[in-house]
Amino acid sequence: MHGPSLHDLELEARRRLPKPVYDFLAGGAEDEMTLRANDAAFAPIGIVPRVLRACGPPKLDLTILGQPCAAPILLAPTAFHCLAHPDGERATARAAADCGVIMITSMASTVAIEDVAAAARDANTGAAPGLWFQLYVQPDRAFTEAIIRRAEAAGCTALVISVDSPVFGRRERDIRNSFHDLPVGLACENLRESASPGSPARQLAFTELSWRDIEWLRSVTRLKIVLKGIAHPEDARLAQAHGVDALIVSNHGGRQLDTVPATIQLLLPIVRTIAGRIPVLVDGGIRRGTDILKAVALGATAIAVGRPVLWGLASGGEDGVRQVLTSLKAELARAMTLCGSRSLGDLDENLLHLPSGMRPC
Repeated sequence: MHGPSLHDLELEARRRLPKPVYDFLAGGAEDEMTLRANDAAFAPIGIVPRVLRACGPPKLDLTILGQPCAAPILLAPTAFHCLAHPDGERATARAAADCGVIMITSMASTVAIEDVAAAARDANTGAAPGLWFQLYVQPDRAFTEAIIRRAEAAGCTALVISVDSPVFGRRERDIRNSFHDLPVGLACENLRESASPGSPARQLAFTELSWRDIEWLRSVTRLKIVLKGIAHPEDARLAQAHGVDALIVSNHGGRQLDTVPATIQLLLPIVRTIAGRIPVLVDGGIRRGTDILKAVALGATAIAVGRPVLWGLASGGEDGVRQVLTSLKAELARAMTLCGSRSLGDLDENLLHLPSGMRPC
């Protein structure tokens, strides 16, 4: 398969987007050390391939929380797709459905959840889309529950709770660019409903978020509950104890607390804590099929990709997002074939040469 790499698509997106918009999408918190760490941490992990295994074309598909997925690739929740392309999340949803992968649509979407779901269904000839909804729990529980009901009615099969954002990180590129508000005509469409009388003003961050809120969520919905933003093995253990259905190891793309290690470095201790009892996904810095192979070999059920989707969207709309997903799938298939792996289940630590800081004790 021929076409631009994800790195090429970012360069094209940077050329097309206004600087404040590109910086908002690309930037991280403070000195952006975590942002850079995510991008750099895959390179020291070597692949040690097997040969003469007559593996044939590899099988990439799997099922995650009951949802079929054509490859271990999900679209991570990212805000404000209409900044990248006028079709926004509609185009992203159509491309994801066409490629047979799960999209996690953001609560801070510039297209309402109902319209995102409709776009995915249209692209998938009317079938139910692989759509999960990312939720920032609000102090106003009535509003939070109303959002959950909308996600349920739209056909979402899981709630992805961002748990790493009691406050938002200091993003200094945005400060320098005076980028504070969406342009006229764009809005967080899922937040248009007014808050309940007497409730706090609507802000996505919630400083009092706790395990009690996870218990409350379990009591008000039958959707699968996924926690996004797990970095510490003890929090992984607590999540499992609270009946969470899956975890996403994430440092929010380096946009929250700076100097958190790269997520691929955080993955292995969490995988060992969970010991296969629930799916563990990971995001952050994934730009090649070899990165996906490494993450799955370290125990991830699947990966989620964020910024590259926006670069594809900015570069070519729906076709650009499709290019991102098909490129990653093709690169993963090629890497697995070169490693003699027939299926995702063949990928394990024996295929990897780990740097000393990641080796088992």
